Amino acid sequence: MWYFAWILGIGVALGFGIINVMWLDANDTFAHDAAEGADAQASDAKDKHS
Repeated sequence: MWYFAWILGIGVALGFGIINVMWLDANDTFAHDAAEGADAQASDAKDKHS
């Protein structure tokens, strides 16, 4: 019977992870982080070529 608890625990963990990613995507967290990283890399590249 222990395997029922194990399967339910895995299901809850996967569900939490999926909902977390969906929530972050809905709040544009990933797009915001990518834009900041691109801006920082572009400014670093300009500084090196100056």
